Amino acid sequence: MMSIYTKTGDKGKTSVIGGIVDKDDIRVEAYGTIDELNTFVGQARSLLQEQPSFADLAQHLLQIQHELFDCGSDLAYISLESSRYKVTSSLVKRLEHWIDTYEQQNTPLEKFILPGGTPLASSLHVCRTVCRRAERRVVTLGRVVSINPAVVQYMNRLSDFFFVVARIANVRSNVQDIEYERSGKVFSNNS
Repeated sequence: MMSIYTKTGDKGKTSVIGGIVDKDDIRVEAYGTIDELNTFVGQARSLLQEQPSFADLAQHLLQIQHELFDCGSDLAYISLESSRYKVTSSLVKRLEHWIDTYEQQNTPLEKFILPGGTPLASSLHVCRTVCRRAERRVVTLGRVVSINPAVVQYMNRLSDFFFVVARIANVRSNVQDIEYERSGKVFSNNS
């Protein structure tokens, strides 16, 4: 039987693909935050069980969970040839397509909205904010070492995706988004 514990962490070290680094290494922080996001995506997906009106979103969230592992994998390598990257621009384009498709179902947006609404919408807003933090960690890592640039693009689009589908969760449940009361009109052309 394989042991789940390695004891390398007892000295503040962890393995990455191609070496051993400190547990608080910026690389570990980047893919660790992506792992944290993946957990929140799983939590959001669990709220969709047996809800036929969200079957499309449940499938998309599952696919995203696999792709978040791909993002972490691409970042876990000390050195990786670009031909071996798992995350590609085609994943970014597909996210853009999903965003556009879902956004057509949303009501026009003029002002900032408060995160919340249904439990699902709230959970997806948590995904959005954790995704933004993961994106910041990946950008910081990219300043120090060479990384797959598609991971940064993917994380950027993914946070937009979570914003749009959080609103979809409310729309499909007939719950109004609450506009931030001191917001000016910040979104103008919603065609």
